[in-house]
Amino acid sequence: MAGQSKADRAAAPLDQALEKTEAVAAEVQRASDDLAVINAVLEQELPDEAQVGDVAQAIEHTGQLEKKLAESAETLAEVNATLAEEIEKRTERARDAR
Repeated sequence: MAGQSKADRAAAPLDQALEKTEAVAAEVQRASDDLAVINAVLEQELPDEAQVGDVAQAIEHTGQLEKKLAESAETLAEVNATLAEEIEKRTERARDAR
């Protein structure tokens, strides 16, 4: 840490948090995309007469999960943008204080 400026040290925990949330956001987005493909395949490949009972519920549930994951990915992207802005503000303030 001896080579780090005060601004770098001040932003480090937020930088780490941003990296983690970006990684989670990417994982959530991949899961959402995968689930969307699975849902589309189920809906297209299963004949209508097979889409009843538990199968119909499973198809509906995958669609709902895909939507929730997509919303979560969007929320994480918003959080990441907020974190990035805060990191920039703190870095600028620390530089101005020098």
